[in-house]
Amino acid sequence: MLYIVLVLVLAALGLLVTALMTASSLWAWVSIGLSVLAGLLLVADWLRRRRRSTAPAAVPSAPEPAEAASPAEEEQTTLIPATGDLGDPAETPEPEPADASAEPETTADSEPGVEETPEADIAVLADLEDEVVVVDEHPRYHLRTCPWLGPRDTIPIGVGEARQLGFTPCDVCRPNATLVATHR
Repeated sequence: MLYIVLVLVLAALGLLVTALMTASSLWAWVSIGLSVLAGLLLVADWLRRRRRSTAPAAVPSAPEPAEAASPAEEEQTTLIPATGDLGDPAETPEPEPADASAEPETTADSEPGVEETPEADIAVLADLEDEVVVVDEHPRYHLRTCPWLGPRDTIPIGVGEARQLGFTPCDVCRPNATLVATHR
């Protein structure tokens, strides 16, 4: 295909020289036509090659023998399993229930649990304006003495406002129970 384009370009060049020497516009227009034809052939060839390179490879009918994997390939971890690789949910063991009497485990990086608050205490909390603290980007409100806070920067806020903003009570320092007990 490229040879045909080369011949067309050389012919167009020859016709252009002829048009300039004879002052005939007919030869100039034929030269332009050959140049456009050469350009169209180049674009057609490019599209054909592109279509051929992006076409899916033929799937072999018989599986090929697996080659030995290099050490780097053996160490590579699959981050997301392929469809169907998760296994049967029925074969997954059930998690053991947590001991209800045990205190919830929280580490410095994990979020503390949510304190369970009785309905009667929620009604009392709605009227309180006692101060609690929140930590930016964390959903719980705490007492200033909460051990989970550690060196984190805190923001003081009223308990009613914290509840209105969607913050929930920390299960470590139990601010709802403490504030209701103090109020009563």
